[in-house]
Formats: sequence, C-alpha cells, structure tokens
Amino acid sequence: MSLEGEKTGNSLGIPKAIFLEDVDKFMADGGKTAEEVLRKLEELFQKYRVMEVNLLQKKEKLKVQIPDIKMSLDMIQLLKRNKENEKTVETDFILAHNLYARAEVPPSDKVGLWLGANVMLEYTLEQADDLLTKNLKQANQSMEQTDSDLDFLKDQITTTEVNMARVYNWDVKRRQTLKATA
Repeated sequence: MSLEGEKTGNSLGIPKAIFLEDVDKFMADGGKTAEEVLRKLEELFQKYRVMEVNLLQKKEKLKVQIPDIKMSLDMIQLLKRNKENEKTVETDFILAHNLYARAEVPPSDKVGLWLGANVMLEYTLEQADDLLTKNLKQANQSMEQTDSDLDFLKDQITTTEVNMARVYNWDVKRRQTLKATA
C-alpha cells in the first residue's frame, strides 16, 4: 500500500496524502518496518515543504506584480484622457533607486511597456490597455489557483504529520508490548 494517493484536487499534480485509518493493518500489509514507513513519510513531508516554499514564492511575486499591472493600467487610462483633451502631463519617473527625474509627456497615442529581460515594446494605448487587462486577469487567476494549491498542500502536510505521529506511536506501543512479554 502506498502513502500517496491520486494526483487530483490541484493544478500542479500534487499527490494526495493517504490518511492511515488503521495503522496495525497498514503495517501488517507488506511487512514494512516502522523505520521504513517513517522514512517514506519524512520524504513525502519534505517534498510537500519544498512545494509549499515554491508556491509561497510564487504568491509573493504575484503580490508585487498585480499592483504594478494595476498602476500601469491607471497610467494608460490617464494617457488616454490626456490624448482626448490634448493635455501635457508633468510627471516624475524613476532613474535609479531613490533617484527621479521630472518630465513633460505630450499627448500621444503610443506607449512603451517593459516586458521584462530588458525588453520594451511600443504599443498603441488601446493595445497596451488590452495587453495589461489580459495580464491582470491572468495574474488574478494565477493568484487564486496558487491560494487553492497552497490550501490543498497544507492539508497534505497536516495529514502526513499526523501519519508520522501515528506510526511513531504505534511503534512505541509495539516495542513496549514486546518488552513486557519478554
């Protein structure tokens, strides 16, 4: 009998931890020692912890990314309004950490967006709005899925911890019984 179940209930294919209802029966099946079972449970536990760290890092990245996208969308809306009103915008922009420069931005129907990896592309305001709206939707969906996967993973970690405690206690009880009969 395996300690892992089907890989369902999450988007990442994380295996579901099987709760050991009857430790005596589980230990009797296949003639496993408590040390072997505890080692397997510890491996599974460590895998779950690594996955949890990765998901938490992804969530932190999204927590930064989502407000940035919203701020960019707000700026696109401002540029659209200023284009309609033929109004020049005076703004401060960042040159380096804590170093800003002031600039006047004339009305324009184009905008440059940083895509990452030192790549910037020029878009029309409409294209930029569409792209950023799509990116915001995807980031929000990714955040929801990450939260769901984290909840699932926390359940698996708890189940594995409980299984480890139950197998350990079963082994202690078994040793005490062997000692008493000897």
